[in-house]
Amino acid sequence: MLVPLVDTLKQLRYQIAHIDDKTLQQEYPELNLYLENTTALIPQTYDDIQFLYHFLYVYGRKSEATFSRFRNELERFYLWAWHHKQQSVFTLRRDDIEQYVDFVVEPNAAWCADSVQWRYKDSQGKRVVNLNWRPFVEKEKSISQQTLAAMFTALNVFYKFAILEEKTNTNFVPVVKKNSPFLVVQSQIKLPDTLSNLQWEYVLGVTKDRSEQQPELERNLFTLVCLKGLYLRISELSERPQWSPVMSHFWQDPDGFWYLRIMGKGNKLRDVTLSEDIVECLKRYRTYRGLPSLPRVDEAFPIIHKLRGQGGMNVRQLRRIVQQSFDLAVESLNKDGFIDEAELLKAATAHWLRHTGATHDAQHRPLKHLSEDLGHSKIATTDQIYIQTNIKDRAKSGSKRKL
Repeated sequence: MLVPLVDTLKQLRYQIAHIDDKTLQQEYPELNLYLENTTALIPQTYDDIQFLYHFLYVYGRKSEATFSRFRNELERFYLWAWHHKQQSVFTLRRDDIEQYVDFVVEPNAAWCADSVQWRYKDSQGKRVVNLNWRPFVEKEKSISQQTLAAMFTALNVFYKFAILEEKTNTNFVPVVKKNSPFLVVQSQIKLPDTLSNLQWEYVLGVTKDRSEQQPELERNLFTLVCLKGLYLRISELSERPQWSPVMSHFWQDPDGFWYLRIMGKGNKLRDVTLSEDIVECLKRYRTYRGLPSLPRVDEAFPIIHKLRGQGGMNVRQLRRIVQQSFDLAVESLNKDGFIDEAELLKAATAHWLRHTGATHDAQHRPLKHLSEDLGHSKIATTDQIYIQTNIKDRAKSGSKRKL
């Protein structure tokens, strides 16, 4: 039986404390039994999992998303090493890592679930394993390059950390990645996923029109404005353990310009500039919420509020809000005869709004200003994604070639 090795980020402290003194049976009886049985075959089992918890604690403090990403990748790697090789992860060699990559590309059916499943749930004071959980989710298509890259990144970071902690002296991941037959070297032109002008007009326009009859859609409208007009990642607008976006994070400088202070990737704070149009949208949204037209410095109201309950919205709830507006736009596009645009909009995600705003504004804003509002640490990143100067120059010179 496959048993999940790691519970939630919230439960990680408990697992760390009780793996050290081997008293997991108090709350995790199934995991405790699994580890005891595995130790009979692999004496280093407890050392392995103690280090896994230590690693996840260090990296998980950055964000819950970082914790989940590393947990998923390393948990399945550990289980594979113990079940298929009957070895510690620190005794695996280069060819073992290569075999693991082969397994990830084509995992055993018994290791795959039909959908994402929770790992543990509370039952009579204990954390009980979900019998439907599996390390992998069954894929309809072949493994993506993004999934492979995420696997290699997680393993590489893990072994680099292990070397720094003097747990091992070797890291075979870079050489395995370099020689992997499954990775495709990316050199083609890749444009960011964006909404067309027509799609954006419908997403914004339909939401605004419907809000006349359904005032709660004012919340949808302002969410769309923030994601597209301020180039926000959806996580930057969400409630997180280390950051709660509140109205006082909107602030005005002595010259009358407005900004929104947010926490981005790597817990970096930045101030995003507000256009005059966005300030008007902010006033409209605050009026709907019964607040003064502009924020005060001491306002603790969440920027995107719950209709029921207290506090701000999490990422999943914000995605639902955006999807609701996308669905309304798809319905309206189909009704007006724009069948192709409606079909393409069905594939859109909330992150497309950030790309849409940045791609549009890249045509008339200085690159440095755009890069700082996006939260990119390097201007070259902004140029590569949204401007693509070298590609355009290459296309221009190539267009003059003679036969």
